Amino acid sequence: MLLPVPDEDGEPFWEYAARGELRVQACGSTNCRQLRFPPRPCCPHCGSFASRWQLMSGRGRIWSYVLPHPPLLPAYAAVAPYNVILVELSEAPRIRLAGNLVRAAGEPPNSVDPTRLRIGARVQVVFSSAGDGFALPQWQLERL
Repeated sequence: MLLPVPDEDGEPFWEYAARGELRVQACGSTNCRQLRFPPRPCCPHCGSFASRWQLMSGRGRIWSYVLPHPPLLPAYAAVAPYNVILVELSEAPRIRLAGNLVRAAGEPPNSVDPTRLRIGARVQVVFSSAGDGFALPQWQLERL
């Protein structure tokens, strides 16, 4: 399994994920408050360097997906074919997070039958312990 390599701006995302929280960086300016992802030091909307981390519901929909054949990453060769999905967050449709659709937290990325993948399917975030204090966001269908 590949572990994230957080930078200074993205480190809080991983700290919250380790606690089972999906949070997205937001502008800290009272005149803006726009959500942004990936995290960065400056708001692309207003230029403010103020920021905060807003709790998300963890709900979204599959915006896109792919089934890599052969596996693009050697660390995932044993679970190929596997899915990689792009999830549009319910509260922030401009923000899309990548991950895997799984039956339950911690399941491998090939645990869902590929015929169940559908653009627009509603999903909910779950977190899988990845060791070294990391938890990876994964996605589960809202209706199994």
